[in-house]
Amino acid sequence: MGRAHQATQIALTIFALLCLVTGTAIASTDNAAWAALKQGGYVVLMRHAQTVPGTGDPPNFKLEDCATQRNLNDLGRAQSRAWGAAFRSHSIPLAGVYSSQWCRCVDTANLAFKALARVDTWPALNSHFDNPQTADLQKQQVLGGLAVRQRAGQNIVLVTHQVNITALTGQFVGMGEAIVAKFEDGKLRVAHRLPIPKL
Repeated sequence: MGRAHQATQIALTIFALLCLVTGTAIASTDNAAWAALKQGGYVVLMRHAQTVPGTGDPPNFKLEDCATQRNLNDLGRAQSRAWGAAFRSHSIPLAGVYSSQWCRCVDTANLAFKALARVDTWPALNSHFDNPQTADLQKQQVLGGLAVRQRAGQNIVLVTHQVNITALTGQFVGMGEAIVAKFEDGKLRVAHRLPIPKL
């Protein structure tokens, strides 16, 4: 593990602790978040669901070979299905679901949303955990892409990684958690947080 990689991990850990201590994370009731989503016009940034233990991916992993990656465990698959059930029970309108190309994100998106909306991969959502120098470029690609993907009265779901969500919103989320944001003036403004639905 290189020094730049270690420094990134330390900075992210400190940031997460500061959010918890200072209360900078956005707080809202579940009901308020679901009510907002039912009206449409939001972006849901969801971190992939629970995985097998580990950080990052094994050395020399390949995007096209899920067996070389860190993947969802049974709990993660159950969490993903619970998200789908929650979106269905609240009748949340979706314009589209976009996922990182990592298998744990694709699986989260498909298990949760395939029955509700089309699921597409979007390389701009790929993890920059091992390549922090691409974080700003990927952030700009996502923000630029949201402008052409929005649909009136509908929501967009982005299934991605913690480092990407932090780069886009300044917020830290655990595996399987989500942030609800408004895309306005070329920026994502965090409005609500959603915990993993009850299994």
